[in-house]
Amino acid sequence: MGFRLHQVDPFVGGMLMQPASARFIHDFITISAAAPEELTTIANVMPAPPMPFVPAEWHNKLVVMSFVCYAGGGDAAERAIAPLRKLATPIVDMVKPMPYAQIYPPEDDSYHPIGTGRNMLVDAIDKRSAESMIEYLSSSPATFSVAQLRVLRGAVARVPDDATAYAHRRRFAMINIGNLVQSVEELTAIKPWVDTFEKAIQRGPEAAYVNFLMDEGPERVRRAYPAGTYERLMKVKRQYDPTNLFRLNQNIPPST
Repeated sequence: MGFRLHQVDPFVGGMLMQPASARFIHDFITISAAAPEELTTIANVMPAPPMPFVPAEWHNKLVVMSFVCYAGGGDAAERAIAPLRKLATPIVDMVKPMPYAQIYPPEDDSYHPIGTGRNMLVDAIDKRSAESMIEYLSSSPATFSVAQLRVLRGAVARVPDDATAYAHRRRFAMINIGNLVQSVEELTAIKPWVDTFEKAIQRGPEAAYVNFLMDEGPERVRRAYPAGTYERLMKVKRQYDPTNLFRLNQNIPPST
């Protein structure tokens, strides 16, 4: 197996926090979709956390906390990121030149929240989708809820759909709905809210990205693959693991 490495120095990235509104969400996604391929964004629509770097007057108010990454530097990086900054005056702006590895800070091994998530792939994030995000996140029954938006494009979309197990390469964006609760019992109670939120923003056929699935059952695993891809994976499973020994995963059984 061979890997192709790409130099990403210089690199400009970091967190940008701005007030959330339906128009802001729609415009942020539109700009991200049209941006140079060197620019990648992840937008988290969520209540602002009560952390020291967030002004107190914004604590728990709905914001878009985005992570911006530009593989390059100088004027090109500034030109690519500027339209996002101009959408609304930043509450927090931590975007700066940095080593690529610093974009992912160390995780706190002692933090074990109780949560649930729902992953989905969509063909659009339109104005009504953005309005629904504001509506649902403003009335969430969970302790904390977030909608994470990732525009999909670039080199990933240029690979043929049947080249690998990941075959949803033409979808416009990935959305993750995440929730934190106080007890395991609340996970069941919050499911109807998650279901209706998902339906409100689903555009196109239902599908998911397997690496973001939780323990959601075999039907959700099937959604991670188009029918033809799933059949090919079952064939591989029958050949190399006919007894389904390796089953403690997002499992594809040897047969239906």
